[in-house]
Amino acid sequence: MKLPLSLALGLFSLAACAQSTSPAEATRAGAQAKPAQSPVSGLATQPAAGTPEARAVDAIRGLNARLAIDHVAAAPVPGFVEVVVGGQVVYVSNDGKYMLQGSLYDLGVKKDLGESVIAAVRRDLLARIPASDRIVFAAPNAKHKVAVFTDVECGFCRKFHSQIAEYNKAGITVEYLAFPRAGIGSPDYDKMVSVWCSTDRRQALTDAKNDRPVARRTCPNPVADEYGIGQRAGLQGTPMILAEDGSVLGGYLPPDQLLAALDGIEAGRTPVASTATGGK
Repeated sequence: MKLPLSLALGLFSLAACAQSTSPAEATRAGAQAKPAQSPVSGLATQPAAGTPEARAVDAIRGLNARLAIDHVAAAPVPGFVEVVVGGQVVYVSNDGKYMLQGSLYDLGVKKDLGESVIAAVRRDLLARIPASDRIVFAAPNAKHKVAVFTDVECGFCRKFHSQIAEYNKAGITVEYLAFPRAGIGSPDYDKMVSVWCSTDRRQALTDAKNDRPVARRTCPNPVADEYGIGQRAGLQGTPMILAEDGSVLGGYLPPDQLLAALDGIEAGRTPVASTATGGK
């Protein structure tokens, strides 16, 4: 079966992630990862055999048995099942023979129905990352909180971090999650492990993003797991900014624009994601 290019790339990336996040491989790369836990396990309950949902899962897994499927349910349109895999919503026919990729737009309410589905998946994935595994820059008088998948090398990640005091002053707490763009076992990955294993992770992250030396360290760390979660959340470039409701606020946004977007979500307005990212 020939997949649409964007889906094929997404499934390939997720498969690569699944192959590269084991503790043994991370250790061989020079860093000890935490044992794989619930964030990388996929569906907690498998659909009953013989149901359209089970056929949809089997169809996706027929493409790659290692793919983690994060959601499966009846689609809003008859005859299809919606599936979230690799941070994308796809629609599989009830007989498991056909798959559609793209936005399912409700013309009546003027809403992309898939966005709320993937946002819920992102919320669930983020909730599985303990606070102790995040590098937090807390606002003194926090109005909002964002999770940011970051890399120490990308330009827009560095630009975002150079303004961290301004985000905090605007009332935005920033919780960083690791996403080494070069992949598990790369020098970029090793550097991020050293940051997460530092006694002062906030200072180490700041140093790494300013090309200041960071002492090489290894320890049980969440870098591989967070990398996998970023893939499953649909990350296409760093930084990836996520609001608490699971909305993607794009790549880089300056402090005033990020505050306006977060205020808009709180007021019930649909956020407009930035297209600026550091690239992958």
